[in-house]
Amino acid sequence: MADDYYNILGIEKTASEGEIKKAYRKLAMKYHPDKNKGDKSLEDKFKKISEAYAVLSDPEKRKQYDTYGSADFQQRYSQEDIFRNVDLGDILKEFGFGGGRGGFSASFGQSGQRGRTSFSGGNPFFQNMGGGFGQQRARPKTPGKDLEYEIPLTLEEMIHGTKKTITISQGGAANAVEVTIPKGLTKGKKIRLPGKGEVSPNGGPSGNLYIKSSPVPSEGFTIDGNDVFLHKTVTLTQALLGDKLEILTPSGKTMNLTLPAGSQHKARMRLPNHGIPHMKGNGCGDLFVVINIEMPKKLTAKQKKLIQELKTTGL
Repeated sequence: MADDYYNILGIEKTASEGEIKKAYRKLAMKYHPDKNKGDKSLEDKFKKISEAYAVLSDPEKRKQYDTYGSADFQQRYSQEDIFRNVDLGDILKEFGFGGGRGGFSASFGQSGQRGRTSFSGGNPFFQNMGGGFGQQRARPKTPGKDLEYEIPLTLEEMIHGTKKTITISQGGAANAVEVTIPKGLTKGKKIRLPGKGEVSPNGGPSGNLYIKSSPVPSEGFTIDGNDVFLHKTVTLTQALLGDKLEILTPSGKTMNLTLPAGSQHKARMRLPNHGIPHMKGNGCGDLFVVINIEMPKKLTAKQKKLIQELKTTGL
């Protein structure tokens, strides 16, 4: 587990710039190698407190650290990046530990490039800090790009969930990825597969893969969010007199529904919690039965005679 810079300096995350500097002064005085020569554990302690100060005293680095956390920050920033343009000499020379050129001042390296920090001061400790303080290191590792994939899902798959294998392009190569589709992945929702996106160009973490739903039309049903609409065709006499209807819900359950007498064309009857489940597990959407009254295109002689008789009644 990566070290927490705030814990190393013994400060709160809300600490001010002055509090950070004060904490570093106190710890540097205690653990500086010139005061603890030959004690490897205290040398390592000093490295850590210097690194923590270099990050937390820089507003931009501190912001990045607070955003990404210890482990992710240290993947993105090398030791060179952490100590770039940091001058610990201003603090440490107050204790007689050196400063200026050859001490703790940020300076130009032998190559003449800005951004290297010298920690020599004649002390071999500062010349052998694991390549961390004075050695040129790699640039911050860039995360790979995120990818999006729209996957066709039937109504049944959105209700029950499913597993699918998809093929995506990563770094120019086609790779198969098995995806577990949860219940309720309706249009507009997506799931994240960490590390399944594009590969980083310089060894950083891979991007994420986002799976989005593309509902496949289902005969007799339409979908709106987690609600499902079933279109049920009835005859004119069923609508006028009422009837018992047998309904097959999207989940495959058979239900009996009472059609009230005098039902109108496009009337809706609601069956709560018989739609598509919510991804968060808070129940389901509703099923709406939409009544479509079928009007006969042709009448038999008997039907026509009966309709004429009904007409005389004012119907």
